[in-house]
Amino acid sequence: MTERIAARVAIIMGSESDLAVMKGAAEALDQLGVSLEMRVVSAHRTPIEMADFAAGAAERGIRVVIAGAGGAAHLPGMVAAHTSLPVIGVPVPAGHLQGVDALLSIAQMPKGVPVATVAIGGAYNAGILAAQIIAFGGEEGDRDLASRLAAFKEELRQKALAMKV
Repeated sequence: MTERIAARVAIIMGSESDLAVMKGAAEALDQLGVSLEMRVVSAHRTPIEMADFAAGAAERGIRVVIAGAGGAAHLPGMVAAHTSLPVIGVPVPAGHLQGVDALLSIAQMPKGVPVATVAIGGAYNAGILAAQIIAFGGEEGDRDLASRLAAFKEELRQKALAMKV
């Protein structure tokens, strides 16, 4: 495993049942050596704690929040309403619509409250996107992380080139 860097990502989800999907974000971040925290923060069951979490995230050193939710998927948008940090929403497949409702809820945010979104169940890509934001965000970014991302992309390229049909 690579040495951890100071950049931090918070991975949050509405309930423990979302962990099976959201662990993909942790896997991607761990692969790239990005430190993270993971916890359950519910927009519906613990709204005060959710607001406190979001309002204090930047002060704790968090640079990007990845928020996973199914159904009405209010968590990513409510977190975005309480922080200026980038928020990436992960629609979690659940219920009769298997995440389509969550995808639309996350994608259709009001003007001024942006939430990026990935595919339904796309937590791994959310982790990669968070690393890219940290690596290339701001004036200085993180050159070491940028190098690890370049190596990751090259590995994907080599795997694709090696595919036989």
